Amino acid sequence: MDAYDVVVVGGGHNGLVAAAYLARAGRSVLVLERRGETGGAAVSFRAFDGVDVRLSRYSYLVSLLPRKIIADLGLDVALRRRRMSSYTPSGDSGLLVDTGDEGRTAESFRALTGSAADFAAWRRFYELTGRVAERTFGTLTEPLLSEVDFRARVDDAEAWSMLFERPIGEALTSWFGDDTVRGVVLTDALIGTFAAADAADLRQNRCLLYHVIGNGTGDWDVPVGGMGAVTGSLAAVASAAGAKLVTGAEVLAIDPGGEVRYRHADAEHVVRGEHVLANVAPPTLARLLGEESADRPEGAQLKVNMVLSRLPKLRDPGVDPAEAFGGTFHVNETFTQLETAYREAAAGKIPTLPPCEIYCHSLTDPSILGPAERAAGAQTLTLFGLHMPARLFEGRNDEAREEASRATMASLNTVLAEPIEDCLLTGPDGKPCVEAKTPLDLEAELGLPAGHIFHRDLAWPFAVDPAQAGRWGVETPHERVLLCGAGAVRGGGVSGIPGHNAAMAVLGKGS
Repeated sequence: MDAYDVVVVGGGHNGLVAAAYLARAGRSVLVLERRGETGGAAVSFRAFDGVDVRLSRYSYLVSLLPRKIIADLGLDVALRRRRMSSYTPSGDSGLLVDTGDEGRTAESFRALTGSAADFAAWRRFYELTGRVAERTFGTLTEPLLSEVDFRARVDDAEAWSMLFERPIGEALTSWFGDDTVRGVVLTDALIGTFAAADAADLRQNRCLLYHVIGNGTGDWDVPVGGMGAVTGSLAAVASAAGAKLVTGAEVLAIDPGGEVRYRHADAEHVVRGEHVLANVAPPTLARLLGEESADRPEGAQLKVNMVLSRLPKLRDPGVDPAEAFGGTFHVNETFTQLETAYREAAAGKIPTLPPCEIYCHSLTDPSILGPAERAAGAQTLTLFGLHMPARLFEGRNDEAREEASRATMASLNTVLAEPIEDCLLTGPDGKPCVEAKTPLDLEAELGLPAGHIFHRDLAWPFAVDPAQAGRWGVETPHERVLLCGAGAVRGGGVSGIPGHNAAMAVLGKGS
């Protein structure tokens, strides 16, 4: 039986981060990845035959990947800031948030809302979340703080009440008078999370928190070369340090004593690790261990990738489409529209007017376009549809995918001056360059339970159980088996944080 210091189950970005840290520390490391390439959900892919465009097919922006990890591992990763934060159409005008021109943003708020009050509240809201980000983000790559110590780091009673104790919907309705402004803020509480604004369990608050604290600023940046450039660099660093990466290796079972059974090249193999790091969802780990799982995660998004021959025209003559789509383009995401869509989906119905948001990677990073596509003016659009829970697709995935896609494209068309279908690039096969992924598609392709992009609902970034304080948030009931994926405490998003923390736990750092 082959033996290693560490066997990593799953070669997504977190597994690669753990492998790189551990191999560089002199540990022998084996990474087993089911798919034909490493990278998991953070990959680039030519999705359309004959079209040389490398789409970030599943995940697409970076905020939570700490600069510490980039520096520690010497990653060859370039991230570009987007000047336009967001644009939200509203009738024949819209709300533009231009981070390079505060006066322009203030005027856009005034034109939409009729006063300066909501812009002042907007500034105060993000100054507050900015303070929380600056004070707490560094703790995510340290042993867990107790809730008392984490609250002391926040050191702001108003922020603690708003983000950690009360449903975020209460703050949004009290802070902002305009329904559109409330909705723009609320979207960050709903990406990958199926919840109402006033949900008592505060799932939406935890989601919002992770969306506003990245690297102490909350900025969401574009990875040059696409998400595949990030995981490609991680794989190269891990391999160079001596980690063995095996693709096409489906793990069949994990024994708590460290034995891992897997299938590769039509044969079964068994390998032993002093530690096994599970870069899979907790329910998947439970199945591999032969245990029952209490977790019942449910993804709630429709992902649509498009290549356009040109950007669509807007109903708003005062904004260039390149500006509108250069940041996050919000579609039918007022507070009321989001709540209506949630209620419809919770009742088992595909939302009548699906809320979604879009951005254009190629405007910030044209390197993902082939020479011919770039010369022809092609652009990419990535659409993330909210409130599309897996339950809507169960038992009829193909039919429901088509229904949800039609409704979502129709929703997008309500805010454009021309149908998005008229702008889609046509490939050599005569087919328009558009694909949609449901939660069940993500489960089949990536092993995400019911398509949950965070593996399970996000946890608070501190030790809810006092016994966890001082530990890394990756521990399981089995001493040799650790989580190193998004389902760990302080998991979720393309962050590498669980991979870093699992590696530190193996190395006995800080605890």
